[in-house]
Amino acid sequence: MSYPIRPKKSLGQNFLVDGNVLHNIADALALAPGDTVLEIGPGTGLLTDLLQPRVARLIAVEIDRNLSALLKKRFAGASNFTLVEGDILAMEPMLLAGERPLRVVGNIPYYITSQIIFHFFDRRRNLVDMALLMQREVADRITAGVGDPDYGILAVFSRTFADAEILLRVPRTVFKPQPRVDSALVRWRFHDRHTRLLADEKLYRLLVRTAFGQRRKMMRKSLRDKFNLEALAAFDLTRRPEELDVAGWLAMANALAAVPRPLP
Repeated sequence: MSYPIRPKKSLGQNFLVDGNVLHNIADALALAPGDTVLEIGPGTGLLTDLLQPRVARLIAVEIDRNLSALLKKRFAGASNFTLVEGDILAMEPMLLAGERPLRVVGNIPYYITSQIIFHFFDRRRNLVDMALLMQREVADRITAGVGDPDYGILAVFSRTFADAEILLRVPRTVFKPQPRVDSALVRWRFHDRHTRLLADEKLYRLLVRTAFGQRRKMMRKSLRDKFNLEALAAFDLTRRPEELDVAGWLAMANALAAVPRPLP
């Protein structure tokens, strides 16, 4: 297969080129005819080809001008296709979608994986689900369970906002250029089961980040500089953060929120 555009290392471009894997991804998404889908980094449009006929509206966000020009020509006759040129991290997804329920998919650059994930966590209003192809090690951290060495901030926040799972594991050999690591397709199905119980989401995020910022320490040591530990007297602060599930984090955050405290 030939490519009219050479992948740019500066943009972390690794094009997925295996037809079978592309079809497996499109099928795994289980798209419906009425869906509005946002595709991050469509590249040369191979996955876009499979998504576009299956949905009511497909919005593709591409930062590479050369690829944008290619996509404009390739999908010129598709009335349900909209191309937006620019950086997804500088955009508001729901404005692009016109506040419709939105589904997100993308083969994203490894080096900005966490940034993209948290960009959408912060803008999850009307977000149905999100499926991202990423480095396998990051996928394992997202889906790690309590007590697992990989269990950390990504896992806690993923479990707080959504049900996260690995849909597919993808070998490095199906990309051009071939990366040094394997990939995985992770899907988050968003819900508010946990956040509707939170008194202060900002405080919750600060609590989790602070604790995992010193994950080898007991929480009574990692939290004492930023939080009123008297408010947490009912909790076992001799534990380390990887021992606490989402319900535990929620309870701690709500206990802190119930006591007036100066925030840094």
